[in-house]
Amino acid sequence: MGRPRSAAYRAGNDAGGTTAHRQRLSEGTMHRSAPRLARILACATVPVMLVAGCSSGSDDKKDAESSSRPSSPSASPSVAAAKFSKLPDVCSALSGKTIEELVPKAKTKKGKALPSGDTNTSATCLWNGLDGFKYRSLSLSMKLFDSDAGLGTGDKRAQDYATQQASKASSAKGVKNPKTEKTAIGDAATTVRSEAKKDGDEYRNQTVVARTANVVVTIEYTGAGYETEKAPDAKKLMDDAKAAAKEVVESVEKGGDGAGGGKGSPSSGGSESAGKSKDSKDSKDSTGGA
Repeated sequence: MGRPRSAAYRAGNDAGGTTAHRQRLSEGTMHRSAPRLARILACATVPVMLVAGCSSGSDDKKDAESSSRPSSPSASPSVAAAKFSKLPDVCSALSGKTIEELVPKAKTKKGKALPSGDTNTSATCLWNGLDGFKYRSLSLSMKLFDSDAGLGTGDKRAQDYATQQASKASSAKGVKNPKTEKTAIGDAATTVRSEAKKDGDEYRNQTVVARTANVVVTIEYTGAGYETEKAPDAKKLMDDAKAAAKEVVESVEKGGDGAGGGKGSPSSGGSESAGKSKDSKDSKDSTGGA
């Protein structure tokens, strides 16, 4: 038997042994618990990752399907297509016979075309001549408007332009006594009769602005009497101007062929005085220049 231990020694040794033992047990428990905790966390994490993976895959699939579908076009306002897509040759829209009647001794019956960026949408032709002391000048302008979703139909745009043209004719600089009237040419038309004085000579100005669908036809017809010649009759000038406008409208409606085709053939809508005489001799004579 060993030597008996003192009570203090036993107390201290028991206390120390118990503490160390407990510490070792605790550390062992922690070492054993760590792998188990990792396994628990791993097991717990796997389902979360799978769910996340499935969720992500599902979203990606939806995105792919969405991107693969053709996108539906956004609704845009539609407007009616314009009736006419091009203009007839402006200098051929009036027959040679009509030019001969309205502009005697014209420098050229073929007229003078003004420069244009696109003759399919905008064009102007001029004629003028002096027969003795009788001066006549004729200007024909045509303008075509396409339909545009932002600007409106070709017809509406043309009507707005026609209104502006008539307003300009009645308010031009130097114009006196303007008289505006509506007339039956094409879909809508306005006539403007006015006077002007230059260098002591009196001028009678007649303007006809007519619209057929999306095309605007503007006739400007001016007459004057120089020296001892009297000023021309305004009513007669206006009648001729309206007849010329009708002829051009017919030319546009025929698809650009021209009432006279620039060949001097008589037209059904020519000037009233020109329309009365349509024999073959006149047709042949009208093919030549002045």
